[in-house]
Amino acid sequence: MKEILSLAKENGYGVGFFNAVNVEMARAVIETAQELHSPVIVGTAEVLLPAMDLKRVADYLIPLAKEASVPVCVHYDHGLTFDRCMEAIKLGFTSIMYDCSTLSFEDNVEKVAEMVRICHSVGVTVEGELGHVGDNDGVGKLENPSDYYTDPEVAGEYAEHTGVDALAVAVGNAHGDYKFPPKLDFERIEQIAHMTNLPLVLHGGSGLSDSDFQTAVAKGICKVNIFTDIDKAGKAGIEAGLAAGAKTMMGLIPYEINAMKAVVAEKIKLFGSVNRAN
Repeated sequence: MKEILSLAKENGYGVGFFNAVNVEMARAVIETAQELHSPVIVGTAEVLLPAMDLKRVADYLIPLAKEASVPVCVHYDHGLTFDRCMEAIKLGFTSIMYDCSTLSFEDNVEKVAEMVRICHSVGVTVEGELGHVGDNDGVGKLENPSDYYTDPEVAGEYAEHTGVDALAVAVGNAHGDYKFPPKLDFERIEQIAHMTNLPLVLHGGSGLSDSDFQTAVAKGICKVNIFTDIDKAGKAGIEAGLAAGAKTMMGLIPYEINAMKAVVAEKIKLFGSVNRAN
């Protein structure tokens, strides 16, 4: 991921990270990236493992990534436990996000710095998170959401002490379906990018407007996480297949994949990574 995001940062574009909890999702992401000659990041998150076991994800995802004609990073997102992150590395994931964002600053730094030392020794990239990107279900329950935003000054210290390769930031974004239009703090993104000199990561990308994406990338976001949008597209594709008279699961698969590919293509174009594959 470091190689992919370093080029994105240097040249001012973003790269999509798409969770792929089945083979159809993985095909939709990687095939679209190849068609658009774009680098891409694909993987799963610890909270998604009930849908598909980590080893099963590795079984289909890593061969597809290796066979791709464009750079593909296989990323384990929101790793919540040390043991699960180690399992992902052993299975062949080339990038880890170790999410210690709900801990104190000191504990977050200590745990992530240890993960960085281990991962860098075997050529694996590490993403950390400072501030806390929560779920949309909880947004309205926070008295002052900005209390959880990433502090640019503290982010500089975090980057220095952990040695992370990329930093996930909390700037008004949230996971899942947005209940109301989000208001991203673009000035904060720019300040964090300046203080850390790191590729920044925007979690909760599904549901943001086109202008939100473009401005965020221009201010320093290099990786944008997408899941909800392609998850819903896959369902809509199946529904379209049923309406068209498909009688079998095999008959539904092309509808599912094509619907997800349309969303992946839209995001890749928005982030500006078309024809950026080396």
